[in-house]
Formats: sequence, structure tokens, C-alpha cells
Amino acid sequence: MALEEGRAFVDLSGMRKILVAGDDAERWLNDLLTAGLADLRVGDARRSLLLTPTGRIRADLHVARIFAGFLLLQDARQPNPVQELLAPYVLSSAVSLSDRTDGLAVLAAPDLPVEAEAERFRPSPLEWGVGLVVNEARRGEIAAALRSTAIFEASPDAVEVRRIRLGRPRFPGDLDQDSLPAEGNLERLIDLLKGCFLGQESIAKVRNLGHPPRVVVRLRADAPVAHGDTVISGDQQTGKITSAVTENGGWAVLARVRWEDRDGDLRTSTGIYLHHLD
Repeated sequence: MALEEGRAFVDLSGMRKILVAGDDAERWLNDLLTAGLADLRVGDARRSLLLTPTGRIRADLHVARIFAGFLLLQDARQPNPVQELLAPYVLSSAVSLSDRTDGLAVLAAPDLPVEAEAERFRPSPLEWGVGLVVNEARRGEIAAALRSTAIFEASPDAVEVRRIRLGRPRFPGDLDQDSLPAEGNLERLIDLLKGCFLGQESIAKVRNLGHPPRVVVRLRADAPVAHGDTVISGDQQTGKITSAVTENGGWAVLARVRWEDRDGDLRTSTGIYLHHLD
């Protein structure tokens, strides 16, 4: 498809957009989020998590440094708006949080010259290409400029299909509010060298134990399966299918299962075998 071949752009304006500004914004965010932000320059972006003190996922964010400050981009399907999660930590810090969801538009696009003014950051929230941020009133202008470069506009459904085919867990969906980052191979979003962040001690304990209790695995089925189907290992239930989409005559699948069953023979409760891809 055009999106997978780098020939499409995506309108991500439905994401929540929170601007964090102020003299303490960099230090304050760096002390709360899992990613290291001290080296983030204007035009840079980095994916990060916000965890509970016990190391569970509260938010999965894309942090873009723009001229006005740090723009936090959050999938609107996540249960708790990041502004509400962060507000209790402001206290006496020189930090302001402002909701720019309605005022700004954000698009993800291939890194191509576009004859339209927009603030850029790399990578985009889809972790490829560039992100383009403009005032909402200019969203149509930017989309038209992108179409003029002979690239297509992909739908949110196409983004979801691509995600599942690439085997990338989503919060919420494949993961929930009881999930640890390691369950979705998201420890890569944690800077273990930067010092403190929310949930740091709990994450260290999980690493010392060696593994989380559950994990999301990438699978393939040769017959129809669907979100919510029970997954069986041996003669016992081990988890459920969390995402599924058709692919090349079969089904690309993500399932959340017990750690000890992650490499074993898996099938649905209706007897459809699930083949490991990773």
C-alpha cells in the first residue's frame, strides 16, 4: 500500500496536543517521562511513556520540541488525557500546560520538499518521515500542498493495518493500564542512564526479575481470527488476540499471552493454529 511504501501522508489532527512551556519545562518533563529529553533540540521528536509509580503505563506519547516549547501528542483513544495526568506535578515549577488540540493540526508525511510553511519535527508520531504542525485553519492548505507532490492521503484505518502488520502493540488495545513496558517491547522508550523518572524503581525491579508476567507476541493465522478470540497453550487458556487484520491470504495477529507460553504452540479456542513470526 502507499503508506507502507512511503508514498502517503496521514492527518493526525485528532490526536491530543498539549504544549508544555516555561523555564523549567525541559527539566520538569525529563524528570517525569521515560525518554531522555535533555538533548532534544527544536525540530527533534522522541516517543516516550508516562508511568505510574508502580511502573504501569499511563500514557504513550510523542514529544516534539517546537519553537514554543514541548508539544505532547497523544492518541485520543488513551483513557486519560496527559494534561490531567501531569497537572498534579506542576506545583511551584515554572511550567505551563496548555491544550492546543483544537488550535493546531498535525500531519505525518514522507520527508519531501513541500511548498507550504509548516513547523517540522522528526520523526513523525508514526515513527517515520516528518511531522508537520500548523494552525488548524491552515490544515487544508498543507494537505493540498502534500497532494501536489503526488503522494496520497492515507486513512486512520490504513495506519492501523500497517501497525498490526508490523507487529507494533498499541496502548490501549494490545496493552492496558495494568501493563508494564516490557510486555509490549517498549523498554526501548526508557532512558535508563538519565536518572529519575516516574516508576523508575519498579522498572528496575522488573528488569532484575528478568521478565514481565505477560507479553504481546506477533503471530500469523491461515484462517479467520478476530480481536478477543481466546488463545490456548496446551489445554489451558493463556491469553487473547488483541489485534488482527488480513494479510497476503492470511491474518496478521497480535496476542497477549503468559510469558511462559510466548514461544510455545498456540491456537485459538476454535482450533486455528497461530504461527510465530518473531
